[in-house]
Amino acid sequence: MKTVILAGGMGTRISEESEYRPKPMIEIGGKPILWHIMKEYSHYGFNEFIICCGYKQHMIKEWFADYFLYNSDITFDFTKKTSENGNGVSMEIHNSTTEPWKVTCVDTGYNTMTGGRIKRIQQYVGNETFMMTYGDGVCDVNINELVKFHENHGKKATLTAVVQKQEKGVLDISDVGAVRSFREKKDNREIPINAGYMVLEPEIFDYLEDDMTILEREPLERLAKEGELMSYRHEGFWQCMDSMREKNMLESMWKNGEAKWKVWDNK
Repeated sequence: MKTVILAGGMGTRISEESEYRPKPMIEIGGKPILWHIMKEYSHYGFNEFIICCGYKQHMIKEWFADYFLYNSDITFDFTKKTSENGNGVSMEIHNSTTEPWKVTCVDTGYNTMTGGRIKRIQQYVGNETFMMTYGDGVCDVNINELVKFHENHGKKATLTAVVQKQEKGVLDISDVGAVRSFREKKDNREIPINAGYMVLEPEIFDYLEDDMTILEREPLERLAKEGELMSYRHEGFWQCMDSMREKNMLESMWKNGEAKWKVWDNK
C-alpha cells in the first residue's frame, strides 16, 4: 500500500525556518521531519511513498538523491561509458545503508490546496487503497491497526483522531460583540482533532475537483454526511510542528531520548 505525504506547503506559521526550506524538510535530530514520518510507516512494512511537493520542491528531490549517495559505497568507473556518444559514467553500488524505500516526488504546484495536491497524484496511486498524512506531524500510531480498522469498516475514508485538552479560555460572542459565555482554561475539556494518518479508497478522487479543493472542507464534510468517513481514535503520542516552540520541543525530546514517535530501531 502506498503512502501519500503532503509536503508542498510554505509553513507560514514557522517562517523562521520555512523561509529557507520546505516545512517538511525542517530537521529534528539532524533529519527532516519528513524522514521521521516515513520511518514510522517503514517500521510497519510500508515502504512506497508519494511525496506531494510544491514550495521549494527542488530541495526535497535533492535531499533524497543525496541521502542515497551519502549512505552508500560507490565505485565511479570513468573508463566505462554509459551512452553511445561517450557521455556518462558507470556507477556501481557496493553497500547501502538506506531504507528499502521507493519514493516518487511529484510537483503538485506552488499554490495548490490539500485536496488538489492529492488529485494531482492520482495517476501514481492508481485504483488502489492508499494512505495519506501531512508532512509536519509525528505520532506513534500503530499503522497496521489503523489499516485493519479501515478494512473492517468498509467505508471510503478513515482519519486518525487524537484528543487534546482545551487549555485556553473559550468565548461565545454575539454578532454585536457581547460575550455570552466564558469557559476558563481550567475546564480542560478534551476535543478530538484530525491528526492526519488517513486511509483512503480510490473513490476519494471523485470528491476532489481541482487545485483549489481543500480536502478538509467539502470533500471530508461530504463524506461525513454520506456516512463514509470513520475515525480511528489514537490515545498515544501525536504532535504537529506549527511553530518554533513545537519544533524546539520535538528537538529536545529527540536529544533526550524521549521521542515517543520513534517506534523503529536504531538502524
